[in-house]
Amino acid sequence: MHRSLRIWRLTAKRGFHWGVVRVRGRFQGDSKRLELQHQFAITTAEQAAAELGNMKGVVMKAGQLIGFIAEGLPPEAQKALAALQADAPPMAPHLAVQVVEKEFGRPIEKIFLDWSEMPIAAASIGQVHKAVTRDGRVVAVKVQYPGVDRAVAADLDNAEMMYAMMSAFSFKGLDVKGLVEELKVRISDELDYRIEAVNQTEFADRYRGHPFIRIPEVIPELSGQRVITSEWVNGMDWQYFVDTASEPIRQRAAEVMFRFVQGAVQRHGVFNGDPHPGNYRFHDDGTITFLDFGLVKRWEPGEFDVLVPVLDATLAQDADGTLSAMVTAGFLAADHGLDAQRVWEYVSSPYVPYLGDEFTFTRPWVATALEHMIAINGPYSDVITSLNMPPSYVLLDRVVWGTAAIMGKLSAHGPWRAILAEYRKNTPPATALGIAEAQWSRARDAPHLAP
Repeated sequence: MHRSLRIWRLTAKRGFHWGVVRVRGRFQGDSKRLELQHQFAITTAEQAAAELGNMKGVVMKAGQLIGFIAEGLPPEAQKALAALQADAPPMAPHLAVQVVEKEFGRPIEKIFLDWSEMPIAAASIGQVHKAVTRDGRVVAVKVQYPGVDRAVAADLDNAEMMYAMMSAFSFKGLDVKGLVEELKVRISDELDYRIEAVNQTEFADRYRGHPFIRIPEVIPELSGQRVITSEWVNGMDWQYFVDTASEPIRQRAAEVMFRFVQGAVQRHGVFNGDPHPGNYRFHDDGTITFLDFGLVKRWEPGEFDVLVPVLDATLAQDADGTLSAMVTAGFLAADHGLDAQRVWEYVSSPYVPYLGDEFTFTRPWVATALEHMIAINGPYSDVITSLNMPPSYVLLDRVVWGTAAIMGKLSAHGPWRAILAEYRKNTPPATALGIAEAQWSRARDAPHLAP
């Protein structure tokens, strides 16, 4: 009840202030009205970050998602919400120890040779401690917050409130209910670290020895429902990497992220649905270690096959084919009555980077493209209101925009169309990283091809 009350107060307070801003704006010129709205966005982001940062669970996760893809917000508002990408206030040291001891049924000193009381990171439903195993391995131990599972139901209601609040002044066409429903489906998996351990082990197996993608190995005997232990990884966090990395290394890292996402989606049929840089550790050579596999999507048989024709026709700039494929996939009803060219213009917005030989992602492009997609009162309002979001696409859409936001922050430049074709059409490598990955793949598969 106390958690719900805090969110209700924040939502009500900002909702009242937004009403004041709108009324005041009616009596001001365009410049003053925009200034009022700009300040409202900053203040709301600051208050939301302060409130969410002191809470655990889905509400904070909702804030994290908004904070990273909300490229249309003023820089000051983005800075306030950026704090949610990194660390949340940690739980008391003795509580973390209690969770670990309860999970494994013995004192902490019997489980680990050394245990760091202060966490190295704290996120939405758990925090990470550095430790040394009894056999001398340095590890990262993620411990779930006590009682977070009992708060999930209330948090999901609060998440809808928070999305609604954010969309009230930023994303006019945001599908609040669709996003919340997807959270409801996926969050139960995130609460069981045994599922995450299986996910992470699968990714580690797929990418073991990879030239630029790294996945920490899980220590199964020290992992359970509320504790997951992985090998320790040294690396830079997102902000330090952005502040210190050279331009060539930034560009290399951007391509690594893109290849990781596309390889998982297109080739492996299983992908991480939580693409924000708090889940990455960057290295001096531009390689990346990917962390946190709680929110993972697996394609069911035939599920992705329904979506592929939409992408094929869109990239081929085939308006009629795009429209037909969208009806087949369930994005549009058969009696939609829409013009094929206008539908293609709308649908192709996120895929502009793949329509030419080279493209540079920028933050303004991401903001404009995202606003174009969700502007319910914009020039494509009839298309937007006619669209249905198939459940299988919701998480993929989150990955598409989350990745684009990261690429925009790095001003990533490259032959993205050709790189995408490597994973979709098995075309020859388009870059040095592609060559390295192809060589690794052949070497890995060679033993299985031998007679």
